[in-house]
Amino acid sequence: MGSPIVLPGFVQRRVDALARALMRSPDPFDFTEPRGEEALVPPDSVSWRLFKNPLCVFIGGVAAVILELAEPRVRTGVWEHSSFRADPVGRLQRTGRAAMITVYGPRRAAEAMIAGVVRRHERVTGLTPAGEPYRANDPELLTWVQATASFGFAESHHAYVRPLGDPERRRLYREAMASAVLYGATGAPLSDDERLALFADVSLRLEPSAILREFFAILRAAPAFPAAARGLQHVLIRAAVDIIPADLRARLEIAGYGLRPGEAALVRGACALADRIVLNFSPAVQSCRRLGLPADYLYRAE
Repeated sequence: MGSPIVLPGFVQRRVDALARALMRSPDPFDFTEPRGEEALVPPDSVSWRLFKNPLCVFIGGVAAVILELAEPRVRTGVWEHSSFRADPVGRLQRTGRAAMITVYGPRRAAEAMIAGVVRRHERVTGLTPAGEPYRANDPELLTWVQATASFGFAESHHAYVRPLGDPERRRLYREAMASAVLYGATGAPLSDDERLALFADVSLRLEPSAILREFFAILRAAPAFPAAARGLQHVLIRAAVDIIPADLRARLEIAGYGLRPGEAALVRGACALADRIVLNFSPAVQSCRRLGLPADYLYRAE
C-alpha cells in the first residue's frame, strides 16, 4: 500500500462530496461517538484496512449477493421479505451502513444493531417455489451468507488493490467471527481452506434463476452512484462477477456478465486510488477519530 494521497483543498472537497453521495445512508450514524469506545474488531485489524475502500466494498458486496441469491432458500427469503425490488438504492445503503457499523461502530451500537437484525429475521420464514422450507435465522443459511461476504470483500481487495496472503486471510476470517457469532453463523469459516470446503459442499445447490437476472437488471438501473459516476457503477458490477470462481459463474450462467477487455486495469486503478485517498467523513476515518487516532491512520504504509 502506498502513502496517503494529499489533495488540494478544493479537489478534496469534490472527492469527499462524490464519495459521500456514494456512501450516503437514509439513517445516518455518528461513528465519532462515544469517544474511546472500541469496535468489535481493533483498528490495527485487516478488516479496518479493507473496509475503508468504498469501491472494493461495493464490488465485494455485489459478489456476495450474487452467491447468496444462487442458493434457493436464501434467494426466496431475500426476494420475498426485503425491499430490494421496490427500493434497491435504499436497501444497498442500509446494507452498507450495517456493514460499516459491524466493522467500525462502537461495540455496544454494533451489538444492538445485530440483535435487531436477528429479531427481524425471526419473522422471515416460508417455502421456496420448490416447496423447501427456509428460515432466515437458520445457522446453515447464516453461515453461507457470512462466508460469501467474507469471500467477496477479501477477493475484491485481492484482485483489485493488492494480493492478500494466507496469514491476512486467516486474520480476516477470525476477525469476522466476532459478528458471525452474534448473527448466529455458527459454522462460519476460519480460513480460506474452510471457505473453499464450504463452497464445494454448497455448490451443487447453487442454480441460475430469473431472480438473479432481475437482480442484475435492477442493480444496473439503480442510481446507486452519483450521475457523474454511473458508468463506473456498471463497470464495478461486472468486476464483482469476475471475482466469482469460474466454475460457479458457469453454473449460474453469468460468465458473460463479467469485465470487458481493458476494464480490469481501470478497476484496479480506481480501487488502488480509492485505497489511498483519505475520506474525512467516512466511517473509517470517523472511527479513528473516536479512538484518538490520526485521520490517515489506516492509509499509512504497513
